[in-house]
Amino acid sequence: QVTSFQGVAVRSLSTSSPHDHPEHGRLVYKGNLAKAVLGVKFFSYSTSIFNLFMMPYIMLKSGIGVESLLVQAAFYGLIGIFTFVTPVTLHILTKGYVIRLYYKDEVDTYTAITYNAILAEKVTVFHQKDVKIPDITKMFTTFYAKTKSMLVNPTLFPDPQDYNHLMGYDKSSFFKFEDLGEVKEADER
Repeated sequence: QVTSFQGVAVRSLSTSSPHDHPEHGRLVYKGNLAKAVLGVKFFSYSTSIFNLFMMPYIMLKSGIGVESLLVQAAFYGLIGIFTFVTPVTLHILTKGYVIRLYYKDEVDTYTAITYNAILAEKVTVFHQKDVKIPDITKMFTTFYAKTKSMLVNPTLFPDPQDYNHLMGYDKSSFFKFEDLGEVKEADER
C-alpha cells in the first residue's frame, strides 16, 4: 500500500485489509449518507447557536420588549422552534442511521457506528440473536439491535450474505436447502 505525503512516497507495511478494524472486525456495510447526515446536523446546530447569540441583539434593536405580550410570545415561539425543535427532530430521525457496520465471525457480534447528539461516533455492539425485525415496516428503522432502532440500506452491503446473516434470513425455517432437493426431485417426477 503506497500513499503520497507531500510528494514523498510512503510505504505502509500493514497486512490487514483497509476494511478490517482490529477491535470491531470486518467491515460489512458503509452508509453512503454518513457525510450528508453529519453535514445537515452540523448546519442545524450551528444555526441554532447563531440564533442563541443573535437573539439578544435582535430584541435590543427591534424594540420587541415594548410590544404586546402576544407579539413577544409569537416571536419567541418562532425563534424557539428553529433554535431547539429542528435540531432535536433531526437527531431523533437520524440517530439510528448506521454509518459503518462491522462483523466479528469468531463471536458472531456486530458493531454499529452511528452519530450521537454531539456529532461524535457512537459504538453499539450486539449479537445476531439480538436483532429483531419490526412487524410493521417503519420509515427510519430496518431492524432493532436489542432495543435501539437501526437504519441500513440493504443494497449497500457488498456481500448480500452479510445482510442475510444480520437479518437472520440465513436461518429461516421457511426455506432450507434440503427442501430444495426434495422439490427438485418432485418436479422431475
